[in-house]
Formats: sequence, structure tokens, C-alpha cells
Amino acid sequence: MIYIKFNIYFQGIKVSLTKYGLPQVAIYPGMLLLLMAVLFFAGPKFTNKCVIISVEAILLVVLVWVLAFFRDPVRAIPAEKGLILSPADGTVSNVEIVENCEEIGGRAMRIGIFLSIFNVHINRAPCAVKIGKISYKKGYFKNAMSAESAKVNESNNILMTRTDEPFDKLVLRQISGAIARRIVCDTREGDVLSGGEKFGMIKFGSRTELYYPLRENARCEVKVGDKVKAGSSILVRYE
Repeated sequence: MIYIKFNIYFQGIKVSLTKYGLPQVAIYPGMLLLLMAVLFFAGPKFTNKCVIISVEAILLVVLVWVLAFFRDPVRAIPAEKGLILSPADGTVSNVEIVENCEEIGGRAMRIGIFLSIFNVHINRAPCAVKIGKISYKKGYFKNAMSAESAKVNESNNILMTRTDEPFDKLVLRQISGAIARRIVCDTREGDVLSGGEKFGMIKFGSRTELYYPLRENARCEVKVGDKVKAGSSILVRYE
């Protein structure tokens, strides 16, 4: 895959933006800057300076947040074999056993990660995998903090097979939230991804779930409430 990065500079600091943010990363800041300019030049005719400064400050905060939402930070990918890495930034919201995961074909462990509007929203491959069937499902946009949202919300299921031992099947589910309205999946069936490789994002708050076969030598390394980062935090270690 070919990745494109867009960089902006704020007071000498370079911030990389993801290509998955297009077109929003171009349209939203442009609209905010235009609104700020109109308020600056035309505002004094309708209101006082204090109101203008207050509104401009609020718009500036929103502008910085929009740009920060689409940031694409560099991540150090662990080189150790036998790992399953976090596919998303956020907070672990549930770690539980699923008695019958149809895609995996038996008992599985489900790890849910909630992404707030302040997290990086880029999804990464949990390990070296080959992409299998990808299934998109229309649905609602309920609060993604709840595990129940996985059953009814818009989602994108990606079946993966590890290309290193053990050659387990994995399921990664991108789930929209109350604010998220756009799932981006930039991979296709048959693609081969390396561990930590970027393949998409969910825009503006969401949930990501990972399913792996329940086996004695697969030790879960996280618990509910843990903060994780895509491509660098270890979720599971094969012993």
C-alpha cells in the first residue's frame, strides 16, 4: 500500500495528518478560517470587541481540535514475534469470552476499545495478517462506549489470518459511534499487512473490537480501563 502524509506546522512544530482525513481535514478547517475572517472584518458592525474575541477563541479551539483529530503520529512497532497489537488508540472497555464466534469457528476472546473524540482514530493491523472477507453492515449510531453498540451500530467486519505462527483467524470490527459517521477501510480481500500497518480509520468517536481464538497459550495483557495505542500496545502474547 502507498501512504500519503500531509504536514502542517504550528509554531515550528510539525504535525502529520492522515490521508484518511480527506476531505474533512481540508473542508472543515477551511470553513472555520473563513468564518473567523468574516467575524473579524464584519463583526465590529454588529457586536462589541469582547464578544468577537470570545467567539474567535472558541473557533480557534475547534480548528486546533479538528486538525489534531486527524493527526498521524509515528509509532514504534514491537519487533517481537507472537504478539497481537492494539488495532486502535483508546480505552479498553471490555475483555470477555464469546462462546461461539462464527467467523473464528468456536470460543473466542473479545477485546473492545472505545475511542473518544480526542484519541488518534487510525486503525492498524494487530499483527502480520492476510485479509479475508470484509463485511459492511448498516446500522444505528448509538454511544460506542457501550458494548451493546457493537450489535446495532454501523460496522465493518474484517476477517484476518495470521501469517506467522500460530496461524489463527482474527476478526477486527470497526464500529461507528454517536458522533462517528464514516468508516474508512483502505484494504481489500487478499491484501497482506504487516503488524502495525495502517489500513483505515473511523471519523469522530467510535469503537474497535478484536476477536481471537481462546487458547491456553494466548495470554491477554490488558484489562478494562487500560489506555492503549494502535500499533505499539500489546493486547495478547502467545507463550
